[in-house]
Amino acid sequence: MNGGLSIHVVDIARGHVAQGLELCVKRQDGDVILRGSIDGRGLLPGLEALAEQFGSGVYEVRLQVADFYRANGTALPETPFLDELIYRFGIGDAHQHYHLPFKLTAWGLSCFRGGA
Repeated sequence: MNGGLSIHVVDIARGHVAQGLELCVKRQDGDVILRGSIDGRGLLPGLEALAEQFGSGVYEVRLQVADFYRANGTALPETPFLDELIYRFGIGDAHQHYHLPFKLTAWGLSCFRGGA
């Protein structure tokens, strides 16, 4: 696969993909590229078809962490540690594919540029 972006989210607190987690991918200027939710494979569907939208530049993924955990029965404080989590990243070479594998709990996050 050349160019584009893929996102995979695993809820490591429960030991499976974060199906139903709402998120949005935006350009840094605020233009929304895609809004959706994580599917049963742990992926954000629809990104593959938008590969040409990802030129060199700065982007954000906005994950609705508190809403996701509350919807799945996790008791969170009124002011959650992670509410809307904003992950800002850059694409330096638009010909390469950028994969973001998020490992998530209500209290923390791990992500890196994967090699998908």
